[in-house]
Amino acid sequence: MPPPKDVVKIAIQMVGAIPQLIELQQTKPLASVLKDVCDAWSLPNAERYALQYADGRQTYITESNRRDIKNGSILRLTTSPDQEAEQLYIGIQSKNVDVKTDSLKKLASLSQDITFAQEFISRNGLKQIYSIVEEGNDAGEMLAHTLKAFTELMEHDFVSWENLSTVFIKKIVSYVNMNAVDASIQQLSLSILENMVPTSRLLFEVVKKEVTLDRLLTHLQATNAQLQLKAMALLIALLLSATDAERRDMMDYLREKNIRQFIHKNIIHSSEPLGDEMAHYLYVLQSVSLNLCEHRMKMSMDPFSQEQRDLLQSLRQTAFESESEVPAGTFSTERRKSLCAKEFRKLGFMNNSNPAEDLRRAPPGLLALDNMVYFSRNTPNAYSRFVLENSSREDKHECPFARSSIQLTLILCEILHIGEPCSETAQAFYPMFFGQDHFFEELFCICIQLVNKTWKEMRATQEDFDKVMQVVREQITRTLNLKPTSLELFKTRVNALNYSEILKLRQTERLHQEETLAVPVLELREKLKPELLELIRQQRLLHLCEGTLFRKISSRRRQDKLWYCRLSPNHKVLHYGDVEEGVQSPPIESLPEKIPVADMKMLLVGKECPHTKEKSSGKQNKDVLELAFSIVHDVEEYCLNFVAPTRYEFCLWTDGLNVLLGKEMTSERTQTDLDVLLSMELKLRLLDLENISIPDEPPPIPKPPSNLNFCYDFSHAEQ
Repeated sequence: MPPPKDVVKIAIQMVGAIPQLIELQQTKPLASVLKDVCDAWSLPNAERYALQYADGRQTYITESNRRDIKNGSILRLTTSPDQEAEQLYIGIQSKNVDVKTDSLKKLASLSQDITFAQEFISRNGLKQIYSIVEEGNDAGEMLAHTLKAFTELMEHDFVSWENLSTVFIKKIVSYVNMNAVDASIQQLSLSILENMVPTSRLLFEVVKKEVTLDRLLTHLQATNAQLQLKAMALLIALLLSATDAERRDMMDYLREKNIRQFIHKNIIHSSEPLGDEMAHYLYVLQSVSLNLCEHRMKMSMDPFSQEQRDLLQSLRQTAFESESEVPAGTFSTERRKSLCAKEFRKLGFMNNSNPAEDLRRAPPGLLALDNMVYFSRNTPNAYSRFVLENSSREDKHECPFARSSIQLTLILCEILHIGEPCSETAQAFYPMFFGQDHFFEELFCICIQLVNKTWKEMRATQEDFDKVMQVVREQITRTLNLKPTSLELFKTRVNALNYSEILKLRQTERLHQEETLAVPVLELREKLKPELLELIRQQRLLHLCEGTLFRKISSRRRQDKLWYCRLSPNHKVLHYGDVEEGVQSPPIESLPEKIPVADMKMLLVGKECPHTKEKSSGKQNKDVLELAFSIVHDVEEYCLNFVAPTRYEFCLWTDGLNVLLGKEMTSERTQTDLDVLLSMELKLRLLDLENISIPDEPPPIPKPPSNLNFCYDFSHAEQ
């Protein structure tokens, strides 16, 4: 008989004593359980003791988390959190250097536990940590333990960052700004400032003033990868907390310092692989930079603005320079207006008498005008060739430069997600973005010439405008998906992907979809499905056995803490536990926590997950919702919460867990994989029927013959 749900069988250890094997009654008060354990070892004062996990993070057992204890768990009898907090509070004030160092080291470790942290903070322990930092008498290992303990204690959000004194903040800043400081202290100091910046405008201004961009760039160029990472984290925190004007000034300064080229050469193309954390920061930096275009993108043209009108006129003058040089007195005003209107029509404006009307649509607004002016000034030969080539064609085949530019700018804004908030988890950045100043404008210059090339390949007329722009969008998207490392490589690949290639790709994709429309083939598909679904199930379980590295993400900031989860080879137990940065595939024995598959009750995804509901008070991030899932085990209120690193991992894990629960696989990846496998299997099965049409109805079965005399009589052959 399995034990009742309210009873778990556990082992309890104590140094110098024989372990106790007990059945823990979950309904029994924890104080009574401790009393029984202490009595068994003849220990007085049971209130001075507590239970904690012997493995993993060694969390203290409390009434609120005791339901997380599993059958077979190993606990340890140790000093209670309040006693431990009292001892360490006294220890960190000791005059003995060794005692103080050991106390701070233990404090840094225990502060990860919320129960201990609460006890230590309630004794005004943070004040002592402030004093150690502010006095500045300690350095090296002792200071590193102090800063680590402070970071862990603040992580629990019991105390506001705004309570920090100016002296404390300036001391932390000094560790960042000094050269002769241990790298570990600088890393911790950068991490503290990164946490501080988003909490209030005042703290942002203090950090921005005290830690200059030059100093951050110095750390960013360090050979120490962790120091480089923390410097990038603080830079991103400052950019995200800045106002639009401040952000623009900061990005302009970074551009002057050639930060993009440094990142492109020394981080993206470094000999060391790029970590997930750095990839996320590069994505944010790219997003912040591109979003500087949002202001112009959302601003309609003002026909009364002389500056904007001059930009518009410069397009006409650059394209038709010789015609514009005619002296002012040669033509009347009406004739001059007529000539200008004709030239604006040749430029491809829809409203040639008042071209400003074409730019009143926002988006793309003035961003389209900026792109056209940039193209005309930086590549004047290509600009003139585009305009003059099309103005000499027949009216119905000319490619309208202005109309195409406006639509292309809108397409690029949509593809590059300009104007959209940064994701908290995304890591998708374009390497070529960091290899080029004026990336958006240079990309436009390549793509507007692509429009003209595709227009000619399609022999398009004005009626085909939307069709051409749809093809151009596809050419750009497909090429960007290849992640070219430079704009030159992008240009080569996007031009190679001509209209004929697009048609071939479309036809191939259409054939993949249409080849299965015949009734016999549909029947064969249905017959093959169970076998292929079983293959997908086995693949999902195999992926769970290999395991995945997950990140712990809070609503306040992106965490650098990692944990790993994997399924046992016999598919009966999920093993998980915290791991250090850089660990790729830890052995299953090193993961202390486990959940029997038999105890799993339900899978929750998205908004149903408890860890997404907890953060609903803040601005909920769409990406986190799409990647969140939870396993409900034992009783419904106890869950193991996940945030998958990618949508691909989310699909594989939710499918695998559904298989373990005996349910259908529901992710979109299942359907995609099934379609691919069915397509391959059908191709192999139908290989001999190539170029043979398959009838919708099976051929009729012929009537049986009147006699069977045509059968060979083997008895005569034997004689």
